[in-house]
Amino acid sequence: MSLLEFEPDRLVHPVDIIEHIAAINDWSFERQDDDEISISVRGGWSDYHVSFNWMEGLESLHIASAFDLRVPEPRRAEVKLLISMINEQMWIGHFDMWANEGVVLFRNSHLLTGGADVSPQQCEALLRSATDACDQYYQAFQFVVWAGRSASEALSQVLFETVGEA
Repeated sequence: MSLLEFEPDRLVHPVDIIEHIAAINDWSFERQDDDEISISVRGGWSDYHVSFNWMEGLESLHIASAFDLRVPEPRRAEVKLLISMINEQMWIGHFDMWANEGVVLFRNSHLLTGGADVSPQQCEALLRSATDACDQYYQAFQFVVWAGRSASEALSQVLFETVGEA
């Protein structure tokens, strides 16, 4: 038997853990099927629509977090440039834009190869990394889309560090 034919038994389905976390935090959620759940999470700048998908064939828990921002066609090239510049800064996960809808989203995956089980702490960290990334760069996307700023100008506005206390 090759390793590719090995079918591990998991103690708990990864999406069940996400559903439990959503219930504990009193977040609204919808379980589309055994392998997918959508959650609405309040972030610092917006409510984020977070989707978790269990991909059995890849043994991967995938997260996609989107905020309410439809990029109009004339601003898409500049947003794509902004996404590229942001992704150069990222250590985990990445931003993307759905071409047809013009929706910006953050995506990441957690591999659980070989039957590894995911912990609630890992699920929470995956969710936190997505919402933190969305919070950090939300305004840059707003600057490009609604204020007509360049990608580099918008990024410089959100990456400054505050020194001292007010």
